[in-house]
Amino acid sequence: MTIMLTESQLDSQADPANAAAPAVAPQTPARKSANPRARSRAVPEKEHKVLAQPGFVLHSYPYKETSLIIDVFSRDHGRVALVAKGAKRPHSKLRGALQTFQPLSLSWSGKSEVRTLTDAEWVGGLLPLEKSALLCGFYLNELLVKLLAREDAHPALFDHYVATLNKLAHGENAPIVLRQFERILLKQTGVAGNWSHCVVSGKTVRPDLIYVVDPEQGTRPERLSDRAPKVSGKTLLDMEREDYSDPTTQLQSKFLMRYLLAHHLGGAQLNTRQILIDLMQL
Repeated sequence: MTIMLTESQLDSQADPANAAAPAVAPQTPARKSANPRARSRAVPEKEHKVLAQPGFVLHSYPYKETSLIIDVFSRDHGRVALVAKGAKRPHSKLRGALQTFQPLSLSWSGKSEVRTLTDAEWVGGLLPLEKSALLCGFYLNELLVKLLAREDAHPALFDHYVATLNKLAHGENAPIVLRQFERILLKQTGVAGNWSHCVVSGKTVRPDLIYVVDPEQGTRPERLSDRAPKVSGKTLLDMEREDYSDPTTQLQSKFLMRYLLAHHLGGAQLNTRQILIDLMQL
């Protein structure tokens, strides 16, 4: 079965400001100096230039008649919004380069929040995603768009993203690959610690006991009143080791990650997650 996902399905994640023209913030009048001979002068914002930065297109949508706004994930600058001027023109160099899941070398400049893309070159080295793996890739991109702050660099997460795309392209077990990525994403964004450590006892969890992972506090023993997913200590230890060979670990980790992501997304819906649940029960 061929699965198609249009760019419009990701529109709900884009920052509202991206749809508008890149704006230059009005300058605040400088305060008068205590020295009568000193002149008030506004300090201009420094031009921001980046050259040959490794990155991927997470999402793009039309801007004016011939351009695109693209959301990119770069290795050293994090998630950045760029305007690709003229990218929709038939003979534009950028038209064929700005594809999702393809490693790129990106250059940009500008002072505003939405900067100007100056160059994009295809680097290569990754197989294309197909069928269900393609949908999994869109799921990864949606998570990054919704959970990463602008210009917050995560080089280790970037490298893991590349490795995850490679695993999906080579047909590795998709549920396990996605659980591993979800876990490192929460760790890298600072909202998840070591789940194999019990915050009540201060010790490593016991494989034979049942726990709950509180999204804000960490791992603690289960309570009768808990509505959060209950998982065994063994599952938490397995996840910390990235060992998903046990079917119970696979099942419990699926519901645990679904619960934690929903919390940290603040109720925002994941379009691709629901499609994956419906079609593949991931």
